[in-house]
Amino acid sequence: METGRELDKEKLLGRSFIFDALSSEARGELAGFSYVKRYKAGDVIFNMGDPGQSMMAIAEGSVRVSMLTSRAREITLNDLQAGDVFGEIALLDGMERSAGTRALTNCTLVVLERRSLLDVLQRDPQFSIQLIELLCRRVRRSDERMIEIAFLDLPSRLAKLLLRLTVSHPGSPDKPLSKLSQSQSELADMIGNTRENVNRCLRKWQKSDMISLRDGWLIIADRAALEAVADGE
Repeated sequence: METGRELDKEKLLGRSFIFDALSSEARGELAGFSYVKRYKAGDVIFNMGDPGQSMMAIAEGSVRVSMLTSRAREITLNDLQAGDVFGEIALLDGMERSAGTRALTNCTLVVLERRSLLDVLQRDPQFSIQLIELLCRRVRRSDERMIEIAFLDLPSRLAKLLLRLTVSHPGSPDKPLSKLSQSQSELADMIGNTRENVNRCLRKWQKSDMISLRDGWLIIADRAALEAVADGE
């Protein structure tokens, strides 16, 4: 990890939707209190249980959010891209980190300290609303994940995950990705299962021509069939 060269922090913050609510003056003020950090792929940004006194906005790269179970198994909660923010929960309540994060790629982060951010929140209600909306999105996603784990079988959970990944950056709902680079171990971590079970499911789908596994890529061959599995049909 190293401190980055001087960058346009105000412009970098502007890439995140929650900072759109700030006036140019307020965003400039917040940028003045922030600083830039760079991480190499694989670097730990913070661990679950660490003190939480800052929030990060991703300017470049991607970050994985995960947590350890009581049996020391890593569960992937989310993969975040440029424009996303993380670390907001511990920053707001002043408690320890509820999850850990590491850089999936080389990353440039804009770091905002708790004291500076809370001061802006107190003076800018629209910014507070944007942050609340972000927290609500995270809570909704967490609820959906718990429901999936509790009530859906492995094929449905895996199909839902693959469909979500196809519309995540750089894909979109209008232009979903046709192939994914995640490994089978990574997919297993994201749905709280084993690589062996995921492999068996994917091989079955490959025989049915729903997907193809080739050169390290998972290729979506029949999206409609995958959507039917996701819906439990």
